[in-house]
Amino acid sequence: MNGEFHIGSRDVLIVTDVQNDFCSGGRLAVPHGEEIVPLVNRLARHFEHVILTQDWHPPGHLSFASSHPGRVAYDMIEAAYGPQQLWPDHCVQGTAGAEFHPELDIPHAELVLRKGYHRTIDSYSAFRENDRKTMTGLASYLRERGLSRVFLVGLAFDFCVRYSAEDAALEGFDVVVIEDGCRSIDVGGSAEATRARLKALRIPCLPAARIIAL
Repeated sequence: MNGEFHIGSRDVLIVTDVQNDFCSGGRLAVPHGEEIVPLVNRLARHFEHVILTQDWHPPGHLSFASSHPGRVAYDMIEAAYGPQQLWPDHCVQGTAGAEFHPELDIPHAELVLRKGYHRTIDSYSAFRENDRKTMTGLASYLRERGLSRVFLVGLAFDFCVRYSAEDAALEGFDVVVIEDGCRSIDVGGSAEATRARLKALRIPCLPAARIIAL
């Protein structure tokens, strides 16, 4: 099957958080997360422009359940900026869990964007942190380089991919999510909620075969 999109010089593939802690055996493993790696590698070869995002938390990050005595992973707390899900410690700076999956092979990636390094603010989106005020600079980077359409893959579909897609659209970019290039954590129905949200925003959520010939 031929891909239905012409991938050109103004398109960018954002590969979201394909890190050891989000794969099998990791501290916050997304079920079957590592299964996307071969497809992501194939997709990336069709894009001139690729960006990798990397969760990069300091020890004792606000989003870690271990930072809140009496709390456990997946509890909700009220942070200064609003509701915040708590997680197991994961993707701690300088640890093996924060490294990219060893089979991720995208040597031509032009930028590694680290996020979540502010101790008191979590960061799902590649564009802005969870306080919705702190920008990562990615939108300006894309605009300055003349990139206008964003394709998203990675981990997890229902958190970092979802919020990156929403914010990319908010910033005025055309957005496509390649769903079989993602996997979900699915906390409390979050995967289905993500599909509904993307549909409401008219963000296409498509299989890779609609993008490239497989």
